[in-house]
Amino acid sequence: MSVAPELRKEQEYLAAAREALRRMREQTLSLQVQAHDPISAEHLARTLHLRAASLADDPTTTLFFGRVDTDQGERWYIGRRHVADTSGDPLVIDWRAQMSTAFYRASRSEPMHVTLRRRFGLDRGAITAYEDEHLQDRAEQEARSRILAEEIERPRVGPMRDIVATIQPEQDEIVRAGAEQTICVQGAPGTGKTAVGLHRAAWLLYAFRDRLARSGVLVIGPNRAFLEHIGAVLPALGEVAVGHTTIEELVASVPVRGVDSTETAVLKGDARLAEVLRRAVWSRVGRASEALVVPRGSRKWRVPAYEVNGIIDELASRGVRYDAARQMLPQRLAHAVLLQMERAGDSPDDRVQDSVARSSIVKRYVQSLWPALDPRAVLFELLSDPSALATHAGNLLTEDEQQVLLWDKAPRSKGAARWSVADAVLLDELADHLERTPSLGHVVLDEAQDLSPMQLRAVGRRCTTGAATVLGDIAQGTTPWATDSWEESLEHLGKPGSHVEVLDRGFRVPASVIEYAAQLLPHMAAGLGAPVSVRENPGRLTISGTAPGEALARVVDVVTAEVAEPGSVGVIAPDAQVEAVSKALSDKGIEHGVLGRDHGDVEHQVDVVPASVAKGLEFDRVVVLEPAAIAAAEPDERTGLRRLYVVLTRAVSALTVVHSEPLPAALSA
Repeated sequence: MSVAPELRKEQEYLAAAREALRRMREQTLSLQVQAHDPISAEHLARTLHLRAASLADDPTTTLFFGRVDTDQGERWYIGRRHVADTSGDPLVIDWRAQMSTAFYRASRSEPMHVTLRRRFGLDRGAITAYEDEHLQDRAEQEARSRILAEEIERPRVGPMRDIVATIQPEQDEIVRAGAEQTICVQGAPGTGKTAVGLHRAAWLLYAFRDRLARSGVLVIGPNRAFLEHIGAVLPALGEVAVGHTTIEELVASVPVRGVDSTETAVLKGDARLAEVLRRAVWSRVGRASEALVVPRGSRKWRVPAYEVNGIIDELASRGVRYDAARQMLPQRLAHAVLLQMERAGDSPDDRVQDSVARSSIVKRYVQSLWPALDPRAVLFELLSDPSALATHAGNLLTEDEQQVLLWDKAPRSKGAARWSVADAVLLDELADHLERTPSLGHVVLDEAQDLSPMQLRAVGRRCTTGAATVLGDIAQGTTPWATDSWEESLEHLGKPGSHVEVLDRGFRVPASVIEYAAQLLPHMAAGLGAPVSVRENPGRLTISGTAPGEALARVVDVVTAEVAEPGSVGVIAPDAQVEAVSKALSDKGIEHGVLGRDHGDVEHQVDVVPASVAKGLEFDRVVVLEPAAIAAAEPDERTGLRRLYVVLTRAVSALTVVHSEPLPAALSA
């Protein structure tokens, strides 16, 4: 088949860019590490390794996806990374560069000096078509991009892809917001909020690499299945040094072996617990009733109790952490002794002060007034001793609430305690009272609506000197402590007054699916607007009712038909029925994975997904089993409907709902 001359020229340009990238990587690999010391050599070797990794070419994707021609006679190809020729002239401009902004934001009303924007149709790394927009031609009719729509709807199997070729103007504004700015994105299903957050991390590392490479960037997601789903996005953009974790892993300091009741977990996540814990820590600082007496040579130097208490009060009011103030106390006491020596005519120096501070007498005295603490011991006492809890929580928690917190049967020691997930968050708070938690340069927090106030505080401690990108959807809150207010969540995060951006244009979820799921919104998120699908393809929605006992067989039949087409298939079932679904598929010879069980395996065309793990995932086609059972598994009706809303909005192209139980009333209308 003959190729049009213009298309052939673009294909040849891509081949030249690929060859230039190969040369850049080979040159990097050929560099010899030369340094004066082992530490510098190791740092340089790591830098070169990361550089080489970022220059690896993926033959399944193209190096560029767009082109802009300007009214100044310039032409720029926009791609995933910068590629230069042997003279250093750019062949491809990194999508994060300032000059790439026009590719995403230029319009006929504001062309930004762009005369032509060209999008490339791609197939397995090859350019197969192109589509032009003449932004300064008033006679040309505005039209939706076919290539853009095909890229959004292109079937996929495996982890989430990057969206650099399809970033929309409102998304690009969030991606390129300043490094000092914390942004909260309220994004309905299919609006690309997760992808926007990840691309923002990549842009920040590009624009502020020196600072953020040192301080670090961390992505926090709701569970491991979600992190495995998104784990390929940043490496595909050339960023391989970004950490990924869950909130449970973030605060893990003890083995989690206990399970709280819903009532207890909600209370442990309450922001009032922060003050209870603060009081429990600082109450350990004692008051001196006897003077400090320090023998030195033939004399004894005496620091009276009132002076010691003055030093303690001053240290406690400085706003430093408990351990930092405790470490200052010996030196402050030794300095008081030094002043007495000077008044007596001696001429002591700093070595004398250090010697006094390190003496066993001063150490014992400090330990009696300002003891070393272990977070586990402090929390153990609070949860096992009613009088201790009442002392610190008396005017903050009611007697009934205090009873909820206390263990029914207290373990004999902190080593025997069965700590829960919520306890680990409290221990993290206590640890921060003792020693300041190191801050990262930037934190991307996804599904933030599901975090308790105490969990948000734990995240906030990791970005006290940096900013955060907070992503979520209030309508998808499925924990008993899910927020109804982003302003309140940002307050707990330590970022009050941060900008809240609303994304309500759905690019991933088709209109028929959005409209079906949106029936739930008035019942579980009153006042929250329904997302609007901007895709021309309405997608496919099928509601399949069955006789009792036949739903599982119908699911197998639907999946058998779906796997004949390219693209991923997600079978989302009530958690209690996941094993039965997996067995039914296996009996029919349908290869599949089970997310949440097969950790790290996201390469199957078919995945069985527990409803509790579905948040943040997306599949080309989704089969949902027994919506009523999914909703009923949650502790209350509102949370159940929110869980169901999440489940119903995971499809990019088609949704099939299979049920033998009656559908929830909100979906039956």
